[in-house]
Amino acid sequence: MSRFIAITGKGGVGKTTLAALLITRLIRRGCKPVLAVDADPNACLDAALGVQVRKSLGTVREEAREIAGKGMATGIAKQQLLEMKIAESLVEATDFDLISMGRPEGPGCYCYANNVLKNALAQIADTYPYVVLDNEAGLENLSRRIVQSVDLLILVADPSQRGLETVQRLSCLAAEMGIVYDQCALVVNRMRHEELPERGRQMAASVAADYLVALPDDEQIASLSENGQPLHTLSDDHAVVQKIDLFLSDAGY
Repeated sequence: MSRFIAITGKGGVGKTTLAALLITRLIRRGCKPVLAVDADPNACLDAALGVQVRKSLGTVREEAREIAGKGMATGIAKQQLLEMKIAESLVEATDFDLISMGRPEGPGCYCYANNVLKNALAQIADTYPYVVLDNEAGLENLSRRIVQSVDLLILVADPSQRGLETVQRLSCLAAEMGIVYDQCALVVNRMRHEELPERGRQMAASVAADYLVALPDDEQIASLSENGQPLHTLSDDHAVVQKIDLFLSDAGY
């Protein structure tokens, strides 16, 4: 049975960076293989992991539709063709694989792309003991039941008042949507001071977070992210890495 970690928060708070760090640290701890899922149309998890997505689900969906429309898939059902294309889109690395939703190309809405991702995960997720889902801003993907339940829901915020208020709205939205999760963590990212603001602790209590994690603003991580370089190059004694390792231990990973 796979253990699902889903990461969400408003745009620009470092969700993808955190997803990449969690994946690399899970692997380092022997929790592998990991299925990395980039469910953000503005896909960039591949760069943070040091791989390259050549075909997203949005791309293969259009390819399958074009092939079927031209009658080039004689003897192959449309769903079977789509499944073959999904397999082609999977990026395979040593200790993890990556699948990316990407943007729908051509006519169509994200609803279809979400359904394709949901079906793809239903087919392959059970073969991975750990799945990390990097969502777009908000709870769009989770609300559409791309996964039925989440073991660990991570709400990411910056330390600003507005950032923490956004987390509270996301928590309320998760409750309204009936999103099921076993544990919840509030990660306050890009802290410029060592002391966590009192509003951060208050917000953690407000959203009933099982874990409160404060990650410092880090120049090395910012530089790697800005230059599209992978994050697995960070050393084991890096301050942010150590905090993530401690969090994973506390959460039972």
